[in-house]
Amino acid sequence: MKYSLDFAVLALLYARCFYRKWRRQGWDVFLVNTLFYLYLSLVLYFTLMPVIAALPFVLNHPYKPMNLVPFVDVLAGRGDFIRQIVLNMIMTMPFGFLFPLTRCGAAKFDRTVFFCFLMSLGIEILQPLISGFRSSDITDLITNTIGGVCGYSLYVLFRPLTFWILGRLRAKR
Repeated sequence: MKYSLDFAVLALLYARCFYRKWRRQGWDVFLVNTLFYLYLSLVLYFTLMPVIAALPFVLNHPYKPMNLVPFVDVLAGRGDFIRQIVLNMIMTMPFGFLFPLTRCGAAKFDRTVFFCFLMSLGIEILQPLISGFRSSDITDLITNTIGGVCGYSLYVLFRPLTFWILGRLRAKR
């Protein structure tokens, strides 16, 4: 139930601000931007939600500072660090693949990695603010950025196929 309000706001934002604008630009732009929006919505779901329900309580818990020792869990052998590293990389691979396809990404490696890093930094800074049960970690920031690099590598690998598909959609316009 707490998530419903967040998803309603995301759906309303999509419907009111993006849907018609992207539709007018053609099926290719519509598909890429909608997929990217859905992807970012899922990232929000797994990392920050519920946001709106948590807003009244943002200042009601102590802020846990970011762990600034890279791979401390790996070095200490704590927890399921391998799973966390793999999941963090997988989470941002779609960013590295989809962002260059958007008009914002303009297919540049450095731009894609920079914005993937910024997204991850924003999530890591906000997590402990929104919930007293979440923490932020420099390892997550590093592995998320590596995931973006891996996603960009997949973008480069599949660029001919991707552009062929998008070209077919553009031709239907």
